[in-house]
Amino acid sequence: MMTAVIANLEKMLGGPRDGALLRYSLGNEWLKAGDPAKAATCFRDAVDRDEKYSAAWKLLGKSLAESGDIQAALDAYERGLGVAEEKGDIQAAKEMRVFAKRLRKQLDEAPSKASV
Repeated sequence: MMTAVIANLEKMLGGPRDGALLRYSLGNEWLKAGDPAKAATCFRDAVDRDEKYSAAWKLLGKSLAESGDIQAALDAYERGLGVAEEKGDIQAAKEMRVFAKRLRKQLDEAPSKASV
């Protein structure tokens, strides 16, 4: 559901204030609005603009997981983990390590499609 905040942020896209922070903020609002797929697009745009944006990597992983794309979420967390560790962003690294571990476990426990 489009909110007033989302509408205002979207008006700034393509303008002089468009950048990683704007894309991150928009993604965060889409996530809060219950649309993780749109949020993931925004977070991807944020990390495309600033690949060292560890918070955007973390929420990209979260939005992909909520969208059901577990492998892509795991990939985002692993990439973000490397970025966070390189920057010394200890808390973000710790959180992404935990989230990635949960997703690996979820993938390991999923029934193999080959046996169906």
